[in-house]
Amino acid sequence: MITNETYDLLCHAHAALVTSGTATLETALFNVPQVVCYRTGFFTYQIAKLVVKIKFISLVNLIADKGIVTELIQGDFNLNNLKVELDKVISGPTRQIVLNEYAELQKLMGPAGASDRVAKLIVKNFP
Repeated sequence: MITNETYDLLCHAHAALVTSGTATLETALFNVPQVVCYRTGFFTYQIAKLVVKIKFISLVNLIADKGIVTELIQGDFNLNNLKVELDKVISGPTRQIVLNEYAELQKLMGPAGASDRVAKLIVKNFP
């Protein structure tokens, strides 16, 4: 097991299984096709479904407002589905579709340096 070397791993990864969160976006920005996997307790999931109304769970799909990466959530997260979906992003047309969608996602997000631009705007507008 390797820890605290996420970016080094992503630089060399061909595909990834990723839990939801910022890791999905980071993986997409490294152009690594992925399958998003997430499972929580049954009651926690049921409560979350009642409280939170979103179409997707991964930041990649939320930002794009469409299903770019497959999300295996709760009961869908099983060995058979995992193998099928991972095979799709390892090779074949799905892999290239995901990579093309990542390019569009990166355009949608704009150039790097958002934190610097926001800081400069704050300094400029709130002396």
